[in-house]
Amino acid sequence: MSTAVVVEAPGEHRLIEHEPVPPGAGEALVRVHAVGICGSDREVYQGNRPDGYVRYPLTPGHEWSGTVEAVGAGVPESIVGRKVVGEGFRNCQVCDRCHAGETTLCTAGYEETGFTQPGAMATTLTLPARLLHVLPDDADLTAAALLEPAACIAAAALKANARPGERVAVVGTGTLGMFAIQFLKANSPAELLVVGTRPDRAALSKDFGATDFRTKTAENSELPDDFDVVIETAGSASAARTAASLLRRGGRLVLTGIPAPGAEGLDPTDLVVRQLEVHTVFGAPPAAWAHTVRVFGAGLLSPLPLVTHELPLAEFPQAIELVGSGDPKVGKVLLKP
Repeated sequence: MSTAVVVEAPGEHRLIEHEPVPPGAGEALVRVHAVGICGSDREVYQGNRPDGYVRYPLTPGHEWSGTVEAVGAGVPESIVGRKVVGEGFRNCQVCDRCHAGETTLCTAGYEETGFTQPGAMATTLTLPARLLHVLPDDADLTAAALLEPAACIAAAALKANARPGERVAVVGTGTLGMFAIQFLKANSPAELLVVGTRPDRAALSKDFGATDFRTKTAENSELPDDFDVVIETAGSASAARTAASLLRRGGRLVLTGIPAPGAEGLDPTDLVVRQLEVHTVFGAPPAAWAHTVRVFGAGLLSPLPLVTHELPLAEFPQAIELVGSGDPKVGKVLLKP
């Protein structure tokens, strides 16, 4: 039987029988292979996602991979049977931000697969075909389910514009941090430092290309201050300040984490006096998605070592608990419809 997870309201979910939605004009029907769970899915389930960024009842799932089964009018039949991933932001395509390629800043308002529109925690997903990115025929669809978080970090890497020979660093050792290491390594840095709070990620960080790994604790607060580029992925209360402190004067900082209220702010005097260049990322525009798919297809991204659990849809509540457990043995959790 085809099934789907529905979160009726915070803390309330059920598994329902799922009827595929026939694709209309400009749409595609995708059979879902795997769907990832991240902290924002946990927010949806717990009810602490900000107002306007979730709409109940909802089928979650914004990180996914699958195969096109059918297309609607105006969509090339050639993509039927192809392996795909898809962008989440349902942009209007006509505002000035969309025309500039900044679809995550669409002025028509926020709409995203898995948050305000039906997501991929179901047997199939129907969505605008323009959001799809076709993968190589030999792509591993389990690995590809992690390309959404990878695309968010690709957006950060493109803004950081790290050049060969520069000294670069990553703050954070979760899924996003591990992808940041891989994107920065592809630019041939002279040095690649990783700063985090999980010593268990040291070996994996170095496998992905880090040249040094350090933990930031009260007992060990001495860190260098002469890096060219830093990408912050931790989203903790002090992560932005830690990231900024690693930079040389004139260095480039990209923030991707969203901390809880009360986080330590950046010192504007410090930013001005040191002439730091600061960028932020929320989601991934089409250029970042295209870059991610190219890098993945070239074999320069290795998502599979991040996956520790694969569960059926019926075990959605267990998967949510795993994601929030804090257990260092828990990496990326996938649901397999």
